[in-house]
Amino acid sequence: MLLTACGSSGGSTTGGSSSGGESKAAPAPAPTPAPAPETKADKKIVLGFSQIGAESGWRDAETQSIKETFGNDAQFELKFSDAQQKQENQIKAIRSFIAQKVDVIALAPVVESGWEPVLEEAKAAKIPVFLLDRTVKVNDESLYTAFIGSDFILEGQNAAKTMIEQLGADKKVNIVELQGTVGASAANDRKKGFEEGIKSNPNYKIIKSQTGDFTRAKGKEVMEAFLKSDGKNIHAVYAHNDDMALGAIQAIEEYGLKPGKDIFIVSVDGVKAAFEAIKEGKLNVTVECNPLLGPQLKKAILDLKAGTQPPKWIKSEEGVFFGQKAIDALPTRKY
Repeated sequence: MLLTACGSSGGSTTGGSSSGGESKAAPAPAPTPAPAPETKADKKIVLGFSQIGAESGWRDAETQSIKETFGNDAQFELKFSDAQQKQENQIKAIRSFIAQKVDVIALAPVVESGWEPVLEEAKAAKIPVFLLDRTVKVNDESLYTAFIGSDFILEGQNAAKTMIEQLGADKKVNIVELQGTVGASAANDRKKGFEEGIKSNPNYKIIKSQTGDFTRAKGKEVMEAFLKSDGKNIHAVYAHNDDMALGAIQAIEEYGLKPGKDIFIVSVDGVKAAFEAIKEGKLNVTVECNPLLGPQLKKAILDLKAGTQPPKWIKSEEGVFFGQKAIDALPTRKY
């Protein structure tokens, strides 16, 4: 019975003849080709970018540069997070990027301190971290791959140098300072650089200094308070960014004085609105801080992937603009 069963089973499965002749197996169907495995070259490089927020025109330009650079390149996938000026949101974003196993993390840190634990987590996950436009204070600098951005101390020094050149070294000048976000490396270093720049000249003195948090609205508010308390003794304004300077211009006009004439104004960033204010005679000097960091970040990432270690500090090329030089450069300002 067992032999009969096996024989009938074999006949039915092979399609053998019922007449008892020699059976022939049907040709096996051609196998379906397996999909080609994704090669390393085909795989996209996933970048997680934690941005501070959108507190200024400069910040918006940096965000746009990153999105255009990586969003339009087929070899990259961009994951973007807006922290709305809160460090805790940035830390959450970085941990999310780590959990998603991104290939690279870019961070524009809202403040300098408090990053070591989360950066250690990224290092343990073997994810390189690039810092954009602001630095961090860590005991172990191997926690980040490179910093891409400006020399903030030099920016402050250039602001002081140009102010003294424009107003004259022998003139007594009382200065009010609009600082950036408390704890931010840009604010700390721009303040330090400016103070170093006027240190050798006793005629130049900072009489008031307060944070405007890098925003136009806060810059106006702080400048209004300065004018109300000591308006007649203010000769110059040093703003850590253009947006605060533009807010100060509004406050000065509402106070009844002419910005750029009655009160000399120098600021940092080089946004388009600052160049327009120089053309109108309301702003005297803007020290450039280039926000278009997307291409530099892309090159650094590709170099690293190719086995070339980028320099620890990738510096931006920048200038100082005032007068006709600023007016001539206005058409080139796209941010």
